[in-house]
Amino acid sequence: QLQLEESGGGLVQPGESLRLSCKYSGFSVDRFAIAWFRQAPGLGRKELACIDGNGGTGTDYSETVGGRFTIFRDNAENTVYLQMNALKSEDSGVYYCAARRQRLEDTCGSYMRFGANGFDNWGKGTPVTVSS
Repeated sequence: QLQLEESGGGLVQPGESLRLSCKYSGFSVDRFAIAWFRQAPGLGRKELACIDGNGGTGTDYSETVGGRFTIFRDNAENTVYLQMNALKSEDSGVYYCAARRQRLEDTCGSYMRFGANGFDNWGKGTPVTVSS
């Protein structure tokens, strides 16, 4: 059974950094693209970053986090991370990781452009609050 579990959320001040973890089980990361999303109160899930499966290391980022956030994977730990730097108050929300099977001819970005509809397996989320 495919499972995703986020951790690492918390309260930080503006300008600080935070690293989120998404531990996955029940599937081979080589066949699945994984993405991070954020959901602010009252809003839908917004795509942030994704990383390719299929043995690739390609990544893609939304314009709102490019240059501040980095997604990377540790296969030995079955974990995908989201390193978040220079955090802003508008980065607050619940952060979710999501996965979907990736076709060889696709990139994770080709799924992420569909937003939350591009992914069909979700964790329960971890909350992040950026406030002074």
